[in-house]
Amino acid sequence: MQIHDMKNYINGEWVEPKDGRYLDVENPATGKVIGRAPLSSGADVHAAVKAAAGAYKGWSTTPVPRRAEFLYSLVERLKKDEERLSRILTEEMGKSLADSRAELKRVYQNIEAACGVPILQNGEKMVGTAQAIDGEILRLPKGVFAAITPFNFPAMAPFWFVPYAIATGNTFILKPSELVPFTVEALAEHVHEIGLPAGVFNVVTGEKGAAVSLVENPDVSGVSFVGKTATCKVVSANCVAHGKRYQAMGSAKNHLVVMPDYVRIDELIRNMSTSCFGCAGQRCMASSVIVAVGDEMYRRVCERFIEDSKHFLVANPLDPAVENEPMLMGPVITKSALDFIHRTIEKGISEGATLSLDGRGIRVDGSEGGYYIGPTVFTDVRPGMEIHRTEIFAPVVSIMKTESLDEAIGIINGHQYSNACSIYTRSGYWARKFKLEAHPGMIGVNVGIPAPVPFLPFGGAGNSMLCDIKMQGKSAIAFYTEEKVIVERFWEE
Repeated sequence: MQIHDMKNYINGEWVEPKDGRYLDVENPATGKVIGRAPLSSGADVHAAVKAAAGAYKGWSTTPVPRRAEFLYSLVERLKKDEERLSRILTEEMGKSLADSRAELKRVYQNIEAACGVPILQNGEKMVGTAQAIDGEILRLPKGVFAAITPFNFPAMAPFWFVPYAIATGNTFILKPSELVPFTVEALAEHVHEIGLPAGVFNVVTGEKGAAVSLVENPDVSGVSFVGKTATCKVVSANCVAHGKRYQAMGSAKNHLVVMPDYVRIDELIRNMSTSCFGCAGQRCMASSVIVAVGDEMYRRVCERFIEDSKHFLVANPLDPAVENEPMLMGPVITKSALDFIHRTIEKGISEGATLSLDGRGIRVDGSEGGYYIGPTVFTDVRPGMEIHRTEIFAPVVSIMKTESLDEAIGIINGHQYSNACSIYTRSGYWARKFKLEAHPGMIGVNVGIPAPVPFLPFGGAGNSMLCDIKMQGKSAIAFYTEEKVIVERFWEE
């Protein structure tokens, strides 16, 4: 198989890294190298920033409707190329084709939301703030922005940022995860074809050094980062030290609370298993803890959830024989990730939790080098156990029991991460109490994945979001624009 060499996209051109160094990129379903991506140096990052800074003046003064026209063209191109893009994404990340197609739908939605910039970027004016004096607020672009995105959503995560940044008149540099660069390469090819002015959008790949160069470059006005909370803290501190605006979305441990009054059990179980095992549990909105309230509901959930979990098919998601199976689950991203999952499972056993379903030891014929683990379920889990504290980022689920909703909320609020959580109930009282008292930034009622559509803000709270401005929708417009306040008075001549 021919190995594909990617290039950086800088100033409207595909260019090789200045140091000539590359990273191997694997297909996690097989463990085989499928290509190489540039290992960008500070010089490569500097070139991208220089291009973006040079393009800023012309782009920021481009009429707003014209900027939106480029996005309309882009979304139409991407929709026509959905199947090819889905297969590129699945090959380098390992999620099922169904999950890849669903991810691309969110890309389209974010672009379409950003197309509303002629309304979203409107300022405000008050006539008569004082005698013959008017006040006005203008929303203006700030300059060059950058995003450092994770492996688990190679297409969607970059497009939490790209369309809003360029729609509001900023220029942009994207550093995708070095584990999954080829989806971004394919997306960037479409960006190139719509005729966006050179330098408005740039892509550099690489490891930590490239990310640090972006954060520390004085010509970058703001940085968006999605990854582990520990890294978020470093990025946040660096941005503060260098006077930058920033977004830092971190780790998660999402809980599903099931109340005793919930009776739609078949729907409940499938809803929860989809939440827990989609993308092999490698998503920030995946639920990894189920909290059943009361002995009877705990018994029913344990029995039914474990049985349903056995029906997932673990396989190479590009195997033509199974690629359209509805409950298909692919590999985790790397061998090191798989090793960490195995160690965490052993820790759960040693701490006294019951391993009720063991997904280790999966063998996929024809893909023996892949990084596979099947659905894994612990019961008898207590707060404070490592399998409950840790973001495992895997198809590993802990089931807990409480005697009351207050106790369940206490477990959620006592956790170090506050990304999202959901409640299943028919009671409006319990639902309202949960919405108001649970700390996470995204709350679901009778849904397993409370991921907001792009017209609404996306982001957790506490250690899951180390910033003040969320992603998507109006929040994105606020992040990418500066409010300039005008106080003016004129006299009759």
